[in-house]
Amino acid sequence: MSASEFWTVVERIRASDGRYSDDAYAFVMDGLDHTVRALPERRHVSGQELLAGLCRFARDRYGMMSYDVLCSWGIRRGRDVGEIVFQLVDAGILSRRDEDTREDFDTPLDLKQVLEERYFDFDPPPATDN
Repeated sequence: MSASEFWTVVERIRASDGRYSDDAYAFVMDGLDHTVRALPERRHVSGQELLAGLCRFARDRYGMMSYDVLCSWGIRRGRDVGEIVFQLVDAGILSRRDEDTREDFDTPLDLKQVLEERYFDFDPPPATDN
């Protein structure tokens, strides 16, 4: 899929659900790529693995301002990432396994705490092979 096709799909999603900015969709796609590339071999990642990878990606890219940046795009909790992922699944951009659900992104992992308050003393768990 070309970049212009991706953005056309994102525009269509946002026309019916404007909770998240364009940047939120780009962040999830870039963070997914970053997460998968960090694995020993390319494979499907779970919602929890993606969240951990996105936290590392955000911290690397935006440092201590990560949570504020994500909030400005509408991402405040793991469930927001799940909503974006499943909007992209429903649009045919991403794929899912039968066992993948939006609830996979409901986590006790507090994004504000991980990205801001515990910035110096917490590292999200690494992605693991399934």
